[in-house]
Formats: sequence, C-alpha cells, structure tokens
Amino acid sequence: MLWRRLAAEFLGSAFLAAVVIGAGIAAQRLSPGQVGLELLEDAAATAAGLFAIILMFGPVSGGHFNPVVSFTDAAFGGLSWRDAAAYLPAQVAGCTTGAVAANLMFALPAVTVSVKHRASAAHFLSEVIATAGLVLVIFALARSGRARSAPAAVGAYIGAAYWFTSSASFANPAITIGRMFSDTFAGIAPSSAPSFVAAQVIGGVVAAGIIKALYPAITPADAAAVIVPHGGPGGRVPASAARHDASLPADGPPGPQTGHPARRRATRPEPADRQLPGPSPLTGNYPARAR
Repeated sequence: MLWRRLAAEFLGSAFLAAVVIGAGIAAQRLSPGQVGLELLEDAAATAAGLFAIILMFGPVSGGHFNPVVSFTDAAFGGLSWRDAAAYLPAQVAGCTTGAVAANLMFALPAVTVSVKHRASAAHFLSEVIATAGLVLVIFALARSGRARSAPAAVGAYIGAAYWFTSSASFANPAITIGRMFSDTFAGIAPSSAPSFVAAQVIGGVVAAGIIKALYPAITPADAAAVIVPHGGPGGRVPASAARHDASLPADGPPGPQTGHPARRRATRPEPADRQLPGPSPLTGNYPARAR
C-alpha cells in the first residue's frame, strides 16, 4: 500500500538525517578543531547508518530516501510518476524531522538555520559527480541481479564520496534541505542549497543517460528492484523479485549462447560420447563406461 511505503520513506529519511547531522555534532564535540578527524567520524557513521537504514526500510519502499533516485526509478519504469511525486514530500519532511531530532538529542535548539556557505564551482561539480555515481551504483547492481548488495555498496560509496568530493557528497536534494535546519558541522546555508539541488538533478540526468548507454536492455522489472527488492505483502520481498535478483541476466538477445559464462556451461547439453547409458533390460546392470 502507498501509505506504508510513504511511511517507510519518511522514517528512513528521518533516520538518515539524524545520523548525518547527529554524527557531525558528536564529531565536533569529541574532536574539536580536528576537521579531518571530524570528517572521518561523520563519514564512518553515515556509511554504516545508511547500510542499516536501507536494510530496515528497503523491503517496504525500496529504501530510496532520495528524490533523485525515485525520479530516476520512475524514468526507467520501476516506479510510477505518481508514486515518485508522493515520495518527494515524504523524503523532505523526513529529513527535516531528522535534523530537528539531531539538534534536540544534543541539547541544541530544535531549529538552528545553518550559516555554512558551500556554494562554489568546485562544490557544484562535486555534487554532479557524487549524485551521478550514486545513481550508477544503484542501477548497475539492480540491472546485473545484485540488488541485495546495494545496502552495503551504497553505504560504502557515500562513505568514500565524503572524501573524494569537496562538497562531502550530499547527493540528495531532500537531505540538502534538511541540513539547512542545523547550524552544525553537517549544515548548509539556505543560500547554498539551490545550487546543490540543481547539481544533484543534473547528476541524476547524467547518470540516467550513462545507464541507458551501458545497460540498454534495462527493464521496469530491473528498476523495480531499486534500491532493494520490495513491495510484497507486509513488506516481504516477492518471490519473483527474489528469483530475478538471483539470476544472471545479459544485455544481449535471449538464447543459450548469451549471459554469464557459467550459465552457458550450465545450459549446454552433455556431449553424446560423455552421456552414460541406462541399465541393460536383461541384466539390470549398468555397462562399463568407455574410456
């Protein structure tokens, strides 16, 4: 049901923002003045937290927590445009709620508007690349039947992107908005948010083009497994999704000569000279195999 998926997106987004912002506040207090160590602590908590949050809510809604992921999914037919539009306010509201919760957990005012300016050409490019990479990781895993690895892969990618981008890899319009409401380590000034969101949208469009070029045979069934297979009764993964996730699909035409080499070997008939004959109808014994 849609309301259940929206609740999962709201709660997952809230936990995500609470992890990112709360870990940043804790890092500032535990390692004051040591920016590199603060970033390491925040990145590690975010990577581990994102892994757990996707596992927690992914079986219900897919575990998007990100409008760029949801609308890219809709573009490939894995999610209806109506549902993607419904996910958007749930994700934004969740991230805003998570920011408020993080502030309160550390005895700060519920809302403290950030004054940390991050808008620059380098930050803009960083957000384009960070978002494109995130979407590529997600859809490459879904298309190749490895969606069950997505929680770990997404967490690892975001943890790495904290370090290889100058923007610390927001890569998510919803959490960009949420982080405006915390004037702490992870915050972003409202004046910088529009450029971040624009860069993230561009990154999503770029990623969609790359996915279409690299995986031209991507289907709505593949996209429906983003970020993890979901949608069964009570949040259980449908059996069809589980079978799809365990398969080894190919981007070529169907047939015994396409797909993974292991699959080709598995479907190739046994040569006639290697097939064992049945038992003799007179003696019931199996004849010795010719060498």
